[in-house]
Amino acid sequence: MKGKILLAAMIAAVCVGLGIVSFIRTQETSGEDADAEAQDTTTLDWYINYSWFDSQWGENIVSKKITEETGVDIEFIVPKGTETEKLDSMINSGTLPDIVTIGWWEPQNQEMIESGMVYPLNVLAEAYSPDFFDVVDESRVRWYTQSDGNIYGYPNYSFTYEDFENNELTSHQNFLVRKDIYEAIGSPDMTTPEGFAAAVKAAAEMFPEVDGEPLIPIGCDSFTENGCTSFDNYLLNFLAIPYEQDGQYYDRYTDPEYIRWLKVFRQLGEDGYLKDEIFIDRRSQLEEKLVQGRYFCLLYQNKDIEDPQKQIYLEDPERVYMAVEGPRNSAGDDPVLPTQGINGWSLTYISKNCKNPEKAIELMTYMLSEEGQKLAYIGEEGTMYTQEGDVTTIKPEVLSLLNSDREAYEAVYGADDTYWMLQNGVSQLQWQTPMLDCFAQLRDWTRPYVAYTGQYDLSFSDPQTAALYDHMQYLWGITLPKLLMADSDEEFDRILEEYVQTREEEGYAQFAAAATQMYKLNKQKLGMEE
Repeated sequence: MKGKILLAAMIAAVCVGLGIVSFIRTQETSGEDADAEAQDTTTLDWYINYSWFDSQWGENIVSKKITEETGVDIEFIVPKGTETEKLDSMINSGTLPDIVTIGWWEPQNQEMIESGMVYPLNVLAEAYSPDFFDVVDESRVRWYTQSDGNIYGYPNYSFTYEDFENNELTSHQNFLVRKDIYEAIGSPDMTTPEGFAAAVKAAAEMFPEVDGEPLIPIGCDSFTENGCTSFDNYLLNFLAIPYEQDGQYYDRYTDPEYIRWLKVFRQLGEDGYLKDEIFIDRRSQLEEKLVQGRYFCLLYQNKDIEDPQKQIYLEDPERVYMAVEGPRNSAGDDPVLPTQGINGWSLTYISKNCKNPEKAIELMTYMLSEEGQKLAYIGEEGTMYTQEGDVTTIKPEVLSLLNSDREAYEAVYGADDTYWMLQNGVSQLQWQTPMLDCFAQLRDWTRPYVAYTGQYDLSFSDPQTAALYDHMQYLWGITLPKLLMADSDEEFDRILEEYVQTREEEGYAQFAAAATQMYKLNKQKLGMEE
């Protein structure tokens, strides 16, 4: 507690020096009008930078309870098209909504901070909600505190190295196969290029169609401007490709083992097993095809397959997707599968456009509190679960709906991280709910291979370095599909050579040096010095 009081006092001193607290207070209403307004519910617009987000607020038990406790109602804003275009448009026009949630890796994080578009959370907390300092985690606050002494965005699902050491965590990354098809072709070894290719061809030959629709032998996550997680990050992790070598940033994208496997996929594409649609499908189309069971195999995140998996399980448990051993390097090394790092998943900000920053920071404080975390994860006590001592029991009808109809569950109850924007994955471990076997198998499979890789997450505060990193990602993003769709290995080599040459000409050495320094700094901040 002393540490938190000291932190609050230190941050407050910085804020007073900046004159921000007085600036905020000039925006407060006063007298009887303010007292009357405080009794009313404030509606805040909350932008979620994910086009797939479709949860609503105000009708289910959890959102009603949060509004009751905080006096805040929410109108969600979600991009209808490309997330980057929508976010950039709002930034450029100065029309950011009251609250903003975006991925921690997005370059717009630093842009919003540098441009003064978002409030320092510590300043708002000091002015309006001192309890904020009691509910946030000091290590996460330190991690996201900027050079000016302020923290602007707070993460969800953030795990420190200490969290990793003290808890039995799992990874979201799996190599998945459709159970009945995999078993029908003899449950083959798919860890080698030869075995993988043979299994894909056998599945396509034995099951050319699924319920009248063509089988998609190899599935993947959506391709974006930065690549495709299935064919880059996940494949790299299954191949145990290192992030650094001899203390220096390592170029994972040109590692011989990775190139060897990309050529396997390229050849399968030439043979007709990489379907055109996987390069253009968005998440909604991907989920629809998962429900239909049209993919034989894919490297994918188990968290995002939960809804399709439930539907499949209820219709035919034999058609579910299960985790098996996937691609390995030529030495047969175990995969290195990351759990979430300290950066978390997304960051939530309060915009300078916010019509009621006091209510916004009070909402964040409540949602970050143990009461708010438990409410968002397992719901309202008495209505959705019972508590006897340390034993939390989800009511059968609640659990039944959760495991059978996610859409209906969110509409009625709204827990189980329907509102995930400020959720703490560590605190949730104490309230774990019973999991269907078809989910547990995916998570449990990863346990022997889980590693902490948060020290290798890259996020640059310097605008020039951040722009350079963004450009390096873009160059890879336009190269990866070309490699997979190349007509021959010779064309593949030419495309790869062009990519490497373009990189070198456009600042790769500078980026690699900055990444090396970032790795070292991250290790120091995480207490992982070698």
